[in-house]
Amino acid sequence: MPQEKKLKYYDLMEELREKILGGDIRPGDKLPSENELTKQYGVSRQTVRKALEILQDEGLVYAEHGRGTFCSQMLPRTGKTHNIAVITTYLTDYIFPRVVQGIDQVMTENGYSIILKNTKNSRAMEAKYLEELLQKNIDGLIIEPSKSQIFCRHLNLYELLDKYHIPYVFIQGWYSHLENKPQILMDDRKGGYMITNYLISRGYKDIVGVFKADDIQGQERHKGYIQALQDAGIIYDPDKVIWFYTEDRKSHPYDIIREMAKNRASKYFDSVVAYNDQTALYILQALEAEGIKCPDDVALTGFDNSSLAETCMVPLTTIAHPQEKLGSMAAKLLIKLMNGGSMEGNNRIMIEPEIVERDSVGWLK
Repeated sequence: MPQEKKLKYYDLMEELREKILGGDIRPGDKLPSENELTKQYGVSRQTVRKALEILQDEGLVYAEHGRGTFCSQMLPRTGKTHNIAVITTYLTDYIFPRVVQGIDQVMTENGYSIILKNTKNSRAMEAKYLEELLQKNIDGLIIEPSKSQIFCRHLNLYELLDKYHIPYVFIQGWYSHLENKPQILMDDRKGGYMITNYLISRGYKDIVGVFKADDIQGQERHKGYIQALQDAGIIYDPDKVIWFYTEDRKSHPYDIIREMAKNRASKYFDSVVAYNDQTALYILQALEAEGIKCPDDVALTGFDNSSLAETCMVPLTTIAHPQEKLGSMAAKLLIKLMNGGSMEGNNRIMIEPEIVERDSVGWLK
């Protein structure tokens, strides 16, 4: 019973908070009375009071004796706070620590403190953190969008950032409805083209592509893969493309490649372009499990030039990702925007990809 009551007041609080942050309830608006909220949501007055208490503690509403409860003015504090926020999909693994390190170095040198958040590539977590940050005193935001290929349902929170003049910079992806906002990106399409063309130049023609479906990076790398095949006169075969999602990133590429390896006599392939180094490692494990050697039997490439690429059982040919450089570029751009500057011309800064050659690709005999 106590858990049920807790969920009711929490759900009510979240719904009212969403209306406030989304602009349905505006600063100065009077909220419905306790009796009206009780009837509207079918909950007790105790539940309503608890929800309003939390919103009042967060500074979103205030009560006036005899008049009711009102929406607070949520304008950020005037003047610089020297606090900025960084939201990434992950923090402690793969390439992310070095990206954050690049941001931190520039921001620290310029006297800024950083609030770090990671979403685990969850849209719900991204929205939650944006809501929290809108209630804090921050001067700017660097954000790696979660599942950037999927339509963003919390665009209202970005609109509030604009309304309160809080500049933000996207890194490693963007949302289609916000593509005019500042971005620092790898040229993923060109990288996908270069790594596929590299395999073709070494005689490989039956190239499997493994790509992530729910972010812009995967879509762009896939487009580069297609273009390289077309330019070489190789017919694109959708059966040789494997798509996976964040939730099945460890299991799906491994399972499908292992199944294809078992049936390689009928479904022949001589090489694999992996979405990134992490995915390439799972693929390498699947090939090894079926007795297929890399690069003697199948060539394999990664993307990002992470520590995995150099230290895995067969060092990977991959695309270099200047992780710290990307972070520092984003930080420098954000500082410029916070100081009233703007991007000249194109709002998108692209980093050129480079191939790093290692042992996972040979010459097809």
